[in-house]
Amino acid sequence: MSGRRPRAPAHGFFRRLDAVARAAFPATSCAVLMVLAASPIGLPSAMAAVALACVFFWSLFRPASMAPPYVFALGLLQDMLSFSPPGIGILTLLLLHGATLRARRLLARQTFLLVWLAFCGMAAGAVALGYFLQALLGLRLPPAMPALHLLGLTIGFYPALAWVLTRLHRAMQRAEDLA
Repeated sequence: MSGRRPRAPAHGFFRRLDAVARAAFPATSCAVLMVLAASPIGLPSAMAAVALACVFFWSLFRPASMAPPYVFALGLLQDMLSFSPPGIGILTLLLLHGATLRARRLLARQTFLLVWLAFCGMAAGAVALGYFLQALLGLRLPPAMPALHLLGLTIGFYPALAWVLTRLHRAMQRAEDLA
């Protein structure tokens, strides 16, 4: 199969369907990964780590496919899956999305290491914001270890997720070039 070129989709309905599927893929794949990560495997903050990494990646490399309404829906899904107070996941993901869009011009052409370091800083800010919002809404200071665990998982998951998402992004680009 390595010598074969993928065929361009047929004209008309199927071409539009292909374009819609490619546009919806980032948000849909993020939601599926979040649901899978929320399964009881012993890593309670894996779902939030996946959400932060996916929203950052797709906001950086496919911002049109990770529009604010999608980010809002993913934040709502995060809040529902984690049983956290409504709004914390929404706000943190929307602010991460906005910060990523703001830094996109600078980050989009950088090396992986610089992008990862920028993500580490943004993830630290998102986790800190979530921690302080939980403290504010709960009217007490929650334990810090879950937040630190989330930050560690988020930073640690990003390289593996970015590797997979980069390959998917490139495949989508190749398909768009054929269209």
